[in-house]
Amino acid sequence: MNTSISSAAAAAGAQPVRIGDCLRQWRQRRHLSQLDLALDAEISARHLSFVETGRAAPSRDMVMRLAERLDVPLRERNVLLVAAGFAPAFPQRTLDDPALRAARAAVDQVLRAHEPSPALAVDRHWNLVSANRMVMPLLEGIAPDLLAPPLNVLRLSFHPEGLAARTANLGEWCAHLLERLHRQCEATADPKLIALYRELKTYPVPARAAPIAPDAVAVPFRLQLGDEVLSFISTTMVFGTPVDVTLSEIAIETFFAADDATSARLRGMAAAL
Repeated sequence: MNTSISSAAAAAGAQPVRIGDCLRQWRQRRHLSQLDLALDAEISARHLSFVETGRAAPSRDMVMRLAERLDVPLRERNVLLVAAGFAPAFPQRTLDDPALRAARAAVDQVLRAHEPSPALAVDRHWNLVSANRMVMPLLEGIAPDLLAPPLNVLRLSFHPEGLAARTANLGEWCAHLLERLHRQCEATADPKLIALYRELKTYPVPARAAPIAPDAVAVPFRLQLGDEVLSFISTTMVFGTPVDVTLSEIAIETFFAADDATSARLRGMAAAL
């Protein structure tokens, strides 16, 4: 694991309780100087320095403004507020909470509408939240313990008894997934994501065979299914303006057929359901 991820892990494990320490760690994680952040937040660098060293206490508005400029995830913004002596600002509900009924319906609608192509929703740790009918037929024969809740989509992708044995371009696809997870670790310093990153690095995944072709438009996911290889390209969707912690961490992963043969096979599978 590289130095920046290790530093993030150490910072996350330290769990600072002083608002100044918290802000400094997020500022350094974003590679900003005190002057850079102060200018962006329209406060003096001197005052920011006093806040970080504990010589001044920030107002609630300042904590929120700095967190926004630092692009701190909503969950961690609550941590900053508590460290500064204020109540959390962002609620965290379960997806079956009545307040999130419309959002959950939107997730389900997107998943259903994407058929006959596979689509799924995951939480911040890549645990499966929901999936459309086209996902499970692609997972037939997978080790049952890998499919037991909570089903971790990345672990399933890398594990030798999971999709790794069926992924025709395993090195290329897993390199793409690791790069995504690495960026998440850098952005959030989430200890569970960092632990997942370390775990995935231990699996026997081959190195990427060759650089991405110059004319490629996306990294494909090529899945061996019987005698055929299905080829997909994927997109990721998130809610645009969430103010709930849980909702801010939901991502919808949709897969599209990358060739006519895959499209025809998916239509046939859907007709048989």
